[in-house]
Amino acid sequence: MLELQDISKYLEDFQIRDVHLRVSQGDYLVILGRSGAGKTLLLEILAGIRKPDKGTIRLEDHDITHQRIQHRDVGLVFQDHAIFPHLTVASNIGYPLRRMGLRNKQMRQRVRELAHTAGLSHLLDRYPATLSGGEIQRTVLARTLARNPRLLLLDEPLTSLDVQYKRELQSLLRRLNHQGQTIIHVTHDYEEALALASRVAVMDQGRIRQQGTVEEVFRNPSSSFIAEFVGMRNFFRGTVERLTGKDHKTIRLERSDVSFFVPAGTEEGDVVVTLPARNIILSRSKPDSSALNNFPGTIKDLIPTRQGFEAIVDIGIPLAVMITRESQTRLQIEPSAEIWISFKANSLDVKPL
Repeated sequence: MLELQDISKYLEDFQIRDVHLRVSQGDYLVILGRSGAGKTLLLEILAGIRKPDKGTIRLEDHDITHQRIQHRDVGLVFQDHAIFPHLTVASNIGYPLRRMGLRNKQMRQRVRELAHTAGLSHLLDRYPATLSGGEIQRTVLARTLARNPRLLLLDEPLTSLDVQYKRELQSLLRRLNHQGQTIIHVTHDYEEALALASRVAVMDQGRIRQQGTVEEVFRNPSSSFIAEFVGMRNFFRGTVERLTGKDHKTIRLERSDVSFFVPAGTEEGDVVVTLPARNIILSRSKPDSSALNNFPGTIKDLIPTRQGFEAIVDIGIPLAVMITRESQTRLQIEPSAEIWISFKANSLDVKPL
C-alpha cells in the first residue's frame, strides 16, 4: 500500500537518512523514538507538508513524492489538537465535508455517522472550550476521517491525555484499525506500541534502526539501544564457551569480568543475551537452590513502577530486577543494601550474532 524508498531530508541541524518502510493495507505501524529522533518530520514528509531531498514515496502504486498535501489521500492528526474554537463539534467534523461540496442532508448524515464512531453523538452542539482533552482529540480524529483517507497519520495522539481518556482513544483507534483503516502512529511510549501496533519501527537520529512485527522487535532487539528503549533492561553481548569437564557452558560478557552459566546445548560463539527481570530472584543471603547463576551485589537504585519497584543491582554489571512492594519491605531493599541475586541457566535467552 505505502512504500518509502531511500527517503532523506537534510536540514541545517538534523537529517533524515535513507528511510525504507513498507506498510500494507490494514497495518497499524507505530514508529517509536525519543524526542528529536525525526518522527514528526517523517510524518510531515508522508503528508506532503515537507518534500524529501531524496527518495520516493508510493501510495497504492502511485508516486506521490511531490504531490501537494491536498491531493494526497492521507489524513494527519497533530499532537496539538488543532481545532476550530468558534465552531461546534458538529461543525468541526463537517468542515471538510462542506469544502468537498456535500449537500446539507448528506453532510448531516455523515457527521452523525462519524460522531457515533468517535463516541461524540451527545456532544455535537458543544464548543471546544467546554470539552475535555480526550473529547477534543476525538473530534479532531472524526474530522480527519471525514475525507475517508487511505492512510491515517497520528503524531503523538495520546501524549497529553489522562489515563481514562487515553484508554478510550486507544479503544477507538483499535476499532478503526480492525475495520480496515491503515494507521501510522508516532510516539516515544513503547507501551502504546504494545497496546496498538501490528508492526513497529524504531527510529533514532533520523534513521530507522529496526522494524518488524511487535514480537520480532520487542523479543529480538537488534541493539542495546533498542532493547533499552522497548523496556528490555538486561541485554548483553558475549561469547559462549565450553567448560572442560562441565555439564554447562558459559557466556563471557563483553567489557566485563562477568560470566553466566547457560545450558550445555547452547551453540558456541558470539551471541546476544537477554535476561527477563522477572526471572531474577533476590535474597539477603547466598541462596541454597538449584540455580547455577548466583552473584553478590549492591542495590544502586530503586525505581517505583506500577507493579512495585525496579531494583538496579550492581554485580560487576548493572542488572534490572522487578520486585513487589511486599518483597521490598520484607527484604529491606534500599540503595546501598548488599544483596544476592540468582537465576537459572535456562532463564537466559541466547541468540547467535
